Amino acid sequence: MADTTAPNPKATLHWLDKSRSQRVVWLLQECKGLDWDVKIYKRQSNMLAPPTLKEIHPLGKSPVVSIEAAALSKPLVLAESGALMEYLCGYFAQHLIPKRYQEGKEGQVGGESESWLRYRFYMHYAEGSLMTLMLLALFMDQIKNAPVYFFLKPVTRGIAANVENLYLNDNFKTHLGFLESQLATSPDGGKYLCGEDLTAADILMSYPLIARKSKIDAAQYPKLTAYREMLEQHEGYVASTKKIEEISGEPFKTNL
Repeated sequence: MADTTAPNPKATLHWLDKSRSQRVVWLLQECKGLDWDVKIYKRQSNMLAPPTLKEIHPLGKSPVVSIEAAALSKPLVLAESGALMEYLCGYFAQHLIPKRYQEGKEGQVGGESESWLRYRFYMHYAEGSLMTLMLLALFMDQIKNAPVYFFLKPVTRGIAANVENLYLNDNFKTHLGFLESQLATSPDGGKYLCGEDLTAADILMSYPLIARKSKIDAAQYPKLTAYREMLEQHEGYVASTKKIEEISGEPFKTNL
């Protein structure tokens, strides 16, 4: 029998300012039976994380969550957004995971529900396929706006424009079209990517879509735009941004 007198496990989110970790705050707010707090790390002048973050995880990146529990002799350290969110959901936020199997097909290969298959896909897609494109787009913007001598401006801007025209634009069109069609065919006519209910995958997808909103044509992608607006207005998203502002003392904003 479980010891009901044992204190709740405690999670600490190691938050690097100007990062994507706000999504983990949103998730932590949804967790039951878990106490949590946030520790802020300030970026250095080169925009990299401070060395102290490597004391938590060797990669020195954020987000990282450390968990203390009665059964643990030392904190459990979890890294990578999708992986740590899946772990937390498995113990503390199972309502954010769709039902895995169709009725009567439990444990069968291919017996998974469409909602669960989508959930598993987006838990990897958000930080894999989609954020890879967005980071490359960010680097191209930085190259275009780099403080170089005026006679080099055409060169740097030309390089960035070529990458955008030859690679980024078509790939963004493919991904945005895919997401538009996914929302149009959401299971059970749902308003979220995986169906009728909010999942951890929607929380994970919120950052890239909100960060990219100024470059998503609402007329061309109406369902995606409505979905992004719904996430941005969700009470969990609003509360998580306010929590970060309260802790950091700075306005929260996406940086892509």
